Amino acid sequence: MAQTSTHERKTVNLALQGGGSHGAFTWGVLDRLLEDDGFDIEGISGTSAGAINAAVLAAGLMDGGRPGARKALDEFWRRLSEVASVFDWMKGGWNTDLSPGYVAFDLFSRLISPQDANPLDFNPLRDLLHEICRFEALRARSPVKLFICATNVLSGDLKVFTAKEVTVDALLASACLPFMFRAVKIGAEHYWDGGYMGNPAIFPLIDGCGCGDVVIVQINPFRRQEPPADARAILDRVNEISFNATLLRELRAIELVSSMAKEGVKTRRHLRQVRIHLVGNEPLMAGLGLASKLNADWAFLTHLRDEGRKAATRWLKKNRDSIGTRSSFELPL
Repeated sequence: MAQTSTHERKTVNLALQGGGSHGAFTWGVLDRLLEDDGFDIEGISGTSAGAINAAVLAAGLMDGGRPGARKALDEFWRRLSEVASVFDWMKGGWNTDLSPGYVAFDLFSRLISPQDANPLDFNPLRDLLHEICRFEALRARSPVKLFICATNVLSGDLKVFTAKEVTVDALLASACLPFMFRAVKIGAEHYWDGGYMGNPAIFPLIDGCGCGDVVIVQINPFRRQEPPADARAILDRVNEISFNATLLRELRAIELVSSMAKEGVKTRRHLRQVRIHLVGNEPLMAGLGLASKLNADWAFLTHLRDEGRKAATRWLKKNRDSIGTRSSFELPL
């Protein structure tokens, strides 16, 4: 049952990070926000799993409103778990870094290219996304502004697909890990995971939306308590730093521009204040190994969903009143 807010309605933009199965945490955050009718969503920028969550949410909203969006997200993650059961051999509990199957798969993926290992370019997400997202209708009447981030393989530039451009290939490109899948060709260009250049990009929400509040759903930790000690942990941290780098640079630029706008600094281009908010659980996500991003076990996914709901509830209780007035997130030093 939807919860009726006694507060005034507020409009936000959402920025959804990528991280494979860890995107189920984002599912939980979105489920909790959709349950609270005190919010309207103007735009969503997403990368990888964040892009998929964004498109599924938008597709559900089209005809079913907020309940429809919650139902669509639940259906997607449930069916993903069923489709991914083909990878049961990789499981080793929730920390699949310990699975012999995963260790063998990880080594294989670094020695054999996706073109050789997967010559038919099979991706279990393709049919599922086609069915749930209804791309033709979504392109015609998306109820929110969508910004799907991918990385151009040849130029290294960030590509942002808008709602009118969203296709199954755009989502697969945004989530294309180069050691697992061949680059996705769209038109004359080839794309990899958007996390390399924007996880996610914030500027489309600033340039393309009127709302000045951006809520980031974080699933990649900014900080760790100890340096990684083994090879896979090192690789995991390298990926986290790489995928967070562009976001942190963009947030620092936003902080500077917002400060200048607040102080009335005159420039040739109009400056606007942008208020940044963040929902996450760094200790939880930092405790999950790299391999768990491939773990689609239903118990694991629903655990992350429930933790996402808890994180969103805590954030709402503490920061609801900051929406529209001030940033509730301070950049790490």
